[in-house]
Amino acid sequence: MEYNILGNTGLRVSYLCFGSLSISPLQSKFSLEAGADIINLAIDCGVNFIDTAEFYQNYDYISKALKRTKKDIVITTKSYAYTYDGMKNSVEKARRELDRDVIDIFMLHEQESRLTLKGHREALEYLQNAKAKGQIKAIGVSTHTVEVVNAASYMDEIEVIHPLINFKGIGIKDGNLEEMEKAIQAAYENGKGIYAMKALGGGNLIGCKQQAFSYILSFPYTHSIAVGMKSYDEVAENIAIFERRPIEPSVEERLSSQKRELLIEDWCAGCGECARHCRYGALEVKGGRSMVNPNKCILCGYCAGYCPEFCIKIV
Repeated sequence: MEYNILGNTGLRVSYLCFGSLSISPLQSKFSLEAGADIINLAIDCGVNFIDTAEFYQNYDYISKALKRTKKDIVITTKSYAYTYDGMKNSVEKARRELDRDVIDIFMLHEQESRLTLKGHREALEYLQNAKAKGQIKAIGVSTHTVEVVNAASYMDEIEVIHPLINFKGIGIKDGNLEEMEKAIQAAYENGKGIYAMKALGGGNLIGCKQQAFSYILSFPYTHSIAVGMKSYDEVAENIAIFERRPIEPSVEERLSSQKRELLIEDWCAGCGECARHCRYGALEVKGGRSMVNPNKCILCGYCAGYCPEFCIKIV
């Protein structure tokens, strides 16, 4: 496994970051034991970087996995809190539920614009104070927008950026892939730690995963790449890909035959863009949110490219 220093933070992280959203009640709904087992497998294979968030509701899975290993694991988490006291509660919750005095990276979750960053000024102030007290090591932002990557590149208090990028640009809320690439490059060259998200477009690029991984692994301006994993086979496959080794045929066969479905997250706003662009009539808006007809859906994933909230995934 390749390891890199995350920008100017001094944190040494594996090139493959364990994206833990899939090990959460929001998606897989694993038992605590089963979820921790998958995290530990990744750790045993050399992954030392785990991405989570307060919203994922999975601190207990990670805490259990951490108690089973003596390896030094870097944890990054995020919060939607925008007030000083709200962020204080989020940091204390993470420290308590992860059973860690110090959180390696704490981030403002899913920032959408310069205006959003300004609206989170109090929360950012608390993170700076927590860092001064030694409760966190680095401060960051996660985002699906070019605008925030550009803004954060020049904010001294932001040390880590977690941007969305994939070869089709699925999920980028503003601009295009070329603009996102340039923004990330500038941030990287400014000393920001960069760990990418959604290389597989929320599962929508699984059908062309070889091309998707080839793209992100050849993009030179990332220190780590977060990939969601929810099975032993997915861990084995991703480890092989990141170590540039052939994937075991039996693993590939099982993953290729795995039954998948279109997931529409709870935060769907019911705008109807996905339904308007579905060529198969598999989507419609009911009760203020999009619903999928599994008998018509062919899992092409094109609908995700039209969702402004990035709430459509293939799992």
